[in-house]
Amino acid sequence: MNSYPLPFGNSNIDLHIETDSVIDLILPNHIEPELSGSEIIENAIDYPLKGIDAFGDLHPGSKVVVTVNDKTRPVPNSILLPPLLKRLAECGVRQHDICFIIASGTHIPMRLEEFSHILHPDIVSRFQIIAHDCDDEENLYYLGLTPSGTPVYVNKRFYDADLRIVVGDIEPHHFAGYSGGVKSASIGCCGRKTINANHTLLLDPRSTVGRYDDNPLRDDIESIGRMIHVDLSLNAVLDEQKKILGVFFGRPMDVMREGIKLVNAVSQVPIIEKYHLVIASAGGYPKDINLYQSQKAMTHASLFCKEGGIILLAAECREGVGSVGYLNFMKDVSTFEDINAKFKNQGFSVGPHKAFQIARILEKFTVFLHSSIPDELVKSLLLSPINMNDTTMTDLIDKLPRNGRIAILPYATACIPRLHLED
Repeated sequence: MNSYPLPFGNSNIDLHIETDSVIDLILPNHIEPELSGSEIIENAIDYPLKGIDAFGDLHPGSKVVVTVNDKTRPVPNSILLPPLLKRLAECGVRQHDICFIIASGTHIPMRLEEFSHILHPDIVSRFQIIAHDCDDEENLYYLGLTPSGTPVYVNKRFYDADLRIVVGDIEPHHFAGYSGGVKSASIGCCGRKTINANHTLLLDPRSTVGRYDDNPLRDDIESIGRMIHVDLSLNAVLDEQKKILGVFFGRPMDVMREGIKLVNAVSQVPIIEKYHLVIASAGGYPKDINLYQSQKAMTHASLFCKEGGIILLAAECREGVGSVGYLNFMKDVSTFEDINAKFKNQGFSVGPHKAFQIARILEKFTVFLHSSIPDELVKSLLLSPINMNDTTMTDLIDKLPRNGRIAILPYATACIPRLHLED
């Protein structure tokens, strides 16, 4: 009997499988950095990409905003931010002229008592910190339309700054191609109308994971970034253990171009053919904090699965579903056809869009979910609850074809398949 640990919340599930089927454990490619994480960060900030003078216009009195991602992203702020703050201080920027904005997007803004979950207590005690609220329209500027027709509403405090820096990580993203760059502000610090209009572009099949160029949704994100004047990006690339592999600093587009090269080297894994059963983990906390976030792992798992196959997702979801809008949308639907019809009738909105994304997966695959969400609620979302530790798991594997192939993805969102046919 083979045993495989799957990240689940802050611990692991030990998955035991006894089968004659082929089992492939698929992990991100291993890359060993030559320097420590702190050295990598220091070098990035000391030597911005393309040799730009990143801080040349700063002086005492300059207003600086730094965006950071909320608790749903595993960004190592505790080691990314101190070298950046040191450099700002060396340029004469005063502590009270620096404001951190938690880039919440449409997520529920974090509470004051949660700030220390993502920022060092010393930063929380010394600096002004704002949790962006996409529905606080009095604190948004309207700047006009992007070429795609997205109305741009941006956080006033962000826009009014003299220097705007976005801090985050770069990794594959299920419809924006990749996270990182201006996205932290273009989505994280803009209004709901902006985010909703941008996300309608996920209906375009080119808006997909691992696609940066010719991705209409990502192109729109870049247009928003230019309109709101994102100046600098400080982005890390992490491995599945949240270890820093690389850090890139400079103009956002330059950061994305260089960062994506490293992300692809880590995430693109060769496979010979797709699988009958894909067992995937979202990667543990915070990636599996709720179903809204864990759906990303479901999308990645579908890339490895044969059409008509089975996806089994392990995601703790300690905060439940994670979207009231998604829950309300699902109250009177019973099939994925119902979802598509209702979504088309009501028009696009963030929250219900999660139902549409999952429906697209359900059209091609059967999806089981092992989580802490009550079974009846899981069923109401048209997913099948399962306990990996009981006999239903064995029954599921026994029903695979005789030549059935199983893929196990402990870090699904960090993997993109690259078909590699045997000679």
